Amino acid sequence: MLLLLLLTSAFVLLPWAGAGRIIGGWEVKAHSRPYMAYLKIQTGSQTAYCGGFLIRPDAVLSAAHCLDKKGTVRVTVILGAHNITGREQSQQRTRVGQWVIHPKYSRAGFKNDIVLLKLKPRARINENVKFISFPRRNDRVGAGAECRVSGWGWTSDTGNRTNVMREVKLKVQNEKICQHLSHNYQHQSMICVGDEYSKKAIYHGDSGGPLVCNKKAYGIVSHGYKRRLFPEVFTRISYFEPWIREQLRRFALQELPGSPSSD
Repeated sequence: MLLLLLLTSAFVLLPWAGAGRIIGGWEVKAHSRPYMAYLKIQTGSQTAYCGGFLIRPDAVLSAAHCLDKKGTVRVTVILGAHNITGREQSQQRTRVGQWVIHPKYSRAGFKNDIVLLKLKPRARINENVKFISFPRRNDRVGAGAECRVSGWGWTSDTGNRTNVMREVKLKVQNEKICQHLSHNYQHQSMICVGDEYSKKAIYHGDSGGPLVCNKKAYGIVSHGYKRRLFPEVFTRISYFEPWIREQLRRFALQELPGSPSSD
């Protein structure tokens, strides 16, 4: 599902490579993952794509590297989609004017690879658009856990593409595997996921999508390693839970009458 671009010692699920790739996965039942978001990112004449997910009617989580660009960036969030190329009646499209990248984010090693986007107007919650919960600070998913990742786009490393949402099942790995591959791996803020025996993976453009375990979003698709499909690295959401909640509080304050962003 998620195929990663090769980039020096690490490769990122670069958004401009496509809407995502689920390798060894399957098409999901339409609108059965109502928390999924599709990010269209325009920088000048270039258009890139990433995944994301709704955690509150006014907030979407994604990967910071999706929006780490020079120049003017315009972001459109699409919710309620199954076939992303169609104008489905279920789709809600919102031009995003505000987002917050983690202050300690670094493209070198993709540390703190997390961004929170503010939706205004808020998403209309219905059967096709719902938010997903995320874990508390001390709630960690351990090695051996089976999780799922959803996205749109490539279905093989040869470039076959699909426009409908697909999903793959991936297993959380022992952190020593990723630590051995890169000194940039940080066990507190990252999750090591996927093994070569399953022949399933994520690739181009699935960045920002959620790692869902036990109906909670535990990770965010971040990056992989040079010349390898397995394992992949996800941002560990529980580590950033205090930061996320602080940003959500700020979003709420901005909606109060008289605040700079309440007009």
